[in-house]
Amino acid sequence: MTAASAREVKELLRRHGVIAKKGYGQNFLVDGRVLDGIVRAVEPDARTVVLEVGPGLGALTAALAARAKRVVAIEKDASLRPALEEVLGPHGNAEVLYEDCLKVDLRALVEPRLEAGDRLVFAANLPYYVTTPILFHVLDSGLPVARAVVMVQKEVADRMVASPGSKDYGVLSVGVQYRGEVRRVFNVPPSAFLPQPGVESAVVVIDCGKRPPVRASDEEALFRVVRAAFGTRRKTLENALAAGLGAPKEMVRQKIVAAGIDPGARAEQLSLADFVRLADEVGKESGWMDGA
Repeated sequence: MTAASAREVKELLRRHGVIAKKGYGQNFLVDGRVLDGIVRAVEPDARTVVLEVGPGLGALTAALAARAKRVVAIEKDASLRPALEEVLGPHGNAEVLYEDCLKVDLRALVEPRLEAGDRLVFAANLPYYVTTPILFHVLDSGLPVARAVVMVQKEVADRMVASPGSKDYGVLSVGVQYRGEVRRVFNVPPSAFLPQPGVESAVVVIDCGKRPPVRASDEEALFRVVRAAFGTRRKTLENALAAGLGAPKEMVRQKIVAAGIDPGARAEQLSLADFVRLADEVGKESGWMDGA
């Protein structure tokens, strides 16, 4: 049993009395070509440890375990345990922890399972309703994640890879691109899942080892500035930041100019480097960011 085809998934669900839960965003992968594509993007080898969130019925988990040193999967739905035990039975290097990913200390959970020389990769078919919280929970956990390979809703992927000036460029674009080099690998049709979702998906790779050269002096301040800038997209940068940060407009204008940016620009026109310079300038004003 590999749980990698519609027939196998239906039989596995029937045998264990499992029903896909909409509340958990459960759509089980049943397309072997998509599965192979994700595995290729992970590039697992004998030194690769994979952290997987939401293994579902274990199709990707088993495929990764066949090539990786170890797979540590975190699954919120404990009712999937019997099915996962069946699928992963032949793979002694695959471990499933029944926890809520967003409520656990990932670093404390995963670090003891890493050895010197291991390459850690995050892989997941992320539930659409918690894509962003889980992604950043992992990337900001303090774990040495070298690469993230995630399947997300196509519209989310569009925002993740968007460039400045495009309609999809926003908070998510800046947030992901600040943490690594981002690229879309391929799109995935609804027919690749059981049950079929109502939207297309896409597989995105984030190479965390290829982070951009610009670094903010205060990363929390950076993302408060980014959120404020995009909070009212129709406003100029000057007006959006004044409103979003609760700061005097004239002072905001001075900071924007000092960063070498046009106060009349819109947030979507700013590059990642622009936002870093702006946040560093704004951060020089004590007390500004405390309640933003």
